[in-house]
Amino acid sequence: MPLPTRQLGTTGLSITTVGFGAWAAGGGGWSSGWGPQDDADSLDAMRRALEHGVNWIDTAAVYGHGHSEVVVASLLRELGSARRPLVFTKCGFVWDESNPMAPEEHSLNPASVRRECEASLRRLGITCIDLYQFHVPDRTGAAVEDSWAEMLRLIEAGKVRFGGVSNFDVGLLNRCESLAHVASLQPPLSLLRRDAAGDVIPWCADHGTGVIAYSPMVNGIFTDTFSRERVERLAPDDWRRRGDEFRDPKLGRNLMLRDALRPIAVRHATTVAAVAIAWTLAWRGVTGAIAGARSAAQVDGWIDGAGLVLTPADLDEIALAVKTTGAGKGPVRPA
Repeated sequence: MPLPTRQLGTTGLSITTVGFGAWAAGGGGWSSGWGPQDDADSLDAMRRALEHGVNWIDTAAVYGHGHSEVVVASLLRELGSARRPLVFTKCGFVWDESNPMAPEEHSLNPASVRRECEASLRRLGITCIDLYQFHVPDRTGAAVEDSWAEMLRLIEAGKVRFGGVSNFDVGLLNRCESLAHVASLQPPLSLLRRDAAGDVIPWCADHGTGVIAYSPMVNGIFTDTFSRERVERLAPDDWRRRGDEFRDPKLGRNLMLRDALRPIAVRHATTVAAVAIAWTLAWRGVTGAIAGARSAAQVDGWIDGAGLVLTPADLDEIALAVKTTGAGKGPVRPA
């Protein structure tokens, strides 16, 4: 059966309810890397996602400091233009080539946005990016209106089809929207990070802006096999070693909430990962969810989430588990 699709805001793009997230394909050796990653495994994972019917890949220049885009480019060359999925990427992080483990600068300076776009086009080996997104708000003093105006110039030049943003609040969304329509927002949304469901996602639903939610499985926590032992085995340069959600007291609550999803997964003959993704997709205004994978088998573990529809009783059960465990924050139940 083909995967379900939804319209991405007013773009006219019909995207599958899950897309492949290529963060981990960037590999290790940089500030937010996932440790060593074999490119062949990344390509196998992307191929498996496309075999299942996924029609978009989300990456970013900062992932592996360009390496993720290079890996995606290998897949695009292999497929050819007729079979190419939609390609979404991002700008806004500027790194120090001489010190890859240093935190990146958050820059949406218009000149930097253009340079990053040109670099992404070269790495990806394409002439136009389907969806180009500001990855994070600027911290250099650039006015978002100037940044967004540069995005509009890139669209006018034919280098970008649609412009979107990521990690923006309602105030920044309004400032961009006052110049030209924001095609999409990419916020964090998961059973642990639920805040977006209370403000920016309703804003998007009211303004015709598509929403592609990231980290619905919370970087592996909401999968069947994740454990404390898995945390202990993470590579030394895996960013999750420094993440609060992967350390107590949060880790204990998070795993309790993950375990509360197991009976629901059993009832639907699926996985915990699929339930976590389906919960994300149940919110009004959400177009799709980004699911990452480091192997083809991991894709098989979450692909059911694209079409899984949770019942009202399922959603009530999950909401009760959220309240009982005290894990995460934000609204607890889709309408």
